[in-house]
Amino acid sequence: MQLFYYKDINEHSASFSFDKEESKHIAKVLRKKEGDILFVTNGLGFLFKTEIVIASDSKCTVNIILFEKQKEPKFHLHLAVAPTKMNDRYEWFLEKATEIGVHEITPIICDHSERKVIKTERFDKILLSAMKQSNQYFLPILNEPITFKEFAKKQFNGQKLIAHCEETDKKTLKSVLKLSEDCTILIGPEGDFSVKEIEIALEKQFIPISLGNTRLRTETAAVVACHTVVLMNE
Repeated sequence: MQLFYYKDINEHSASFSFDKEESKHIAKVLRKKEGDILFVTNGLGFLFKTEIVIASDSKCTVNIILFEKQKEPKFHLHLAVAPTKMNDRYEWFLEKATEIGVHEITPIICDHSERKVIKTERFDKILLSAMKQSNQYFLPILNEPITFKEFAKKQFNGQKLIAHCEETDKKTLKSVLKLSEDCTILIGPEGDFSVKEIEIALEKQFIPISLGNTRLRTETAAVVACHTVVLMNE
């Protein structure tokens, strides 16, 4: 199934028109015509079955035939991940985490972060593309970048975990994860979290965890954490 996206529809909508860029893609590139069926999501868990009534490359209009609502996830996975020095590595993480089933992502600026300025416009497009490619109906929330210290002050539901490389007493993610419970996981930059940041996290009741016996890159650690949580909750 090829999935399309239109954010401004809900269960009360009867018809809508795609913007010019998507309309051109549908009519010119995919060569869709009147009467063809398109499946569309609004990124909020809905799947709409629609029929094209105007196949114009400037304004493709569809009528909604029926819709279904996917069940809300039984847990909410929030990954707070430091930006990587190479932007394409972070984009890879965003794509793969979306395919796996992450629910929320926050870029956190840490003491050892080499990249301090983050532009999220391209990140939004990557999340959207990965959601459509993997046939998912929930678009992950992408929050604005925030410093580690400010993020640590926030209130979170469920478990709070921090993966770091310091040689301290840590348990595996698999052994501490509580199923069907919301979970926030902190993943640090290439130089890891600073000692002060780890102390702050522990003061805020974050549980230190290990993601395995090998030292992982930031983006790899984030994907491993995401996959572990989603797989264990299936």
